[in-house]
Amino acid sequence: MYLIQLKYFHTVARYEHMTRAAEELHIAQPSLSKVISKLEEELGVPLFDRVGRQIKLNYFGKAFYIRVERIFRELEDGKRELSDMLKNESSKISIAANNIGPFSNLLEGYLKLYPNTIFQQTIGSITKMQHQLQNGEVDFCISSPPIEGDFIDCIPLISEEIFLFVPSNHKFAKYKEINLIEAANEPFISLKEGFGIRDLTEKLCLKAGFKPNIIYETDVSANLMEFVNSNMGIALLPILPWNYTQQNMSVPIHIKEPICNRKIALSYIKGHYLNAASIQFKDYLIDYFK
Repeated sequence: MYLIQLKYFHTVARYEHMTRAAEELHIAQPSLSKVISKLEEELGVPLFDRVGRQIKLNYFGKAFYIRVERIFRELEDGKRELSDMLKNESSKISIAANNIGPFSNLLEGYLKLYPNTIFQQTIGSITKMQHQLQNGEVDFCISSPPIEGDFIDCIPLISEEIFLFVPSNHKFAKYKEINLIEAANEPFISLKEGFGIRDLTEKLCLKAGFKPNIIYETDVSANLMEFVNSNMGIALLPILPWNYTQQNMSVPIHIKEPICNRKIALSYIKGHYLNAASIQFKDYLIDYFK
């Protein structure tokens, strides 16, 4: 068994699609299929269920994928540790986040203490962030909902109340509080499917007894308040000191029923190698939110 076979299997397993895997690996699809078939022959079990052109990891494939993923994670950790020993990456920290509101204040304070730190940050859906974490592409995820799993350490950071934001001239604008069901016929603004605030919006509205009429969706969180201010609709959002709200343009209303809040957590892979800067940042982050 060769490492290249495991790499090919790992890619096919991630996509569960031969053509896409072949494109990423820059290999002809028939050649890739032969490699996978040869690997299955060596292991003595099929790794995929094949129905027509569709392939899905089966019971054996899922078990093997966990082991192979761990192998590549260990190899990546080994490379980073050696690089860290050479001081090439001693100050680099990689983060995936879907809650970037507090980062400017947080990073400002951190960089005053450690000015030579290099941050690499990506923003994406929960699914994308979890893949990045599991594949070793990032050291940490800061997310809502929290990313959890058998091989993941998940540390709660903060709980935020979720408010109903409406334009200042909206019929709800003078309300001090509201039951969410009262907004059942209102147009909503939210992020695209897969993002935490979108999933939370749908969950809270369904809990209140209705499906939200989302008339506009975006993948840029900063746009949400702008669209509310433009009278395009209303939105479910948190409000904390780091959230910028233009006065006299949008109004946050406390929601009586159901209870509306979200939890933000820090997640990282158990046993994943973290350089000195990453460990330092993790401890700082936990203390910051305390």
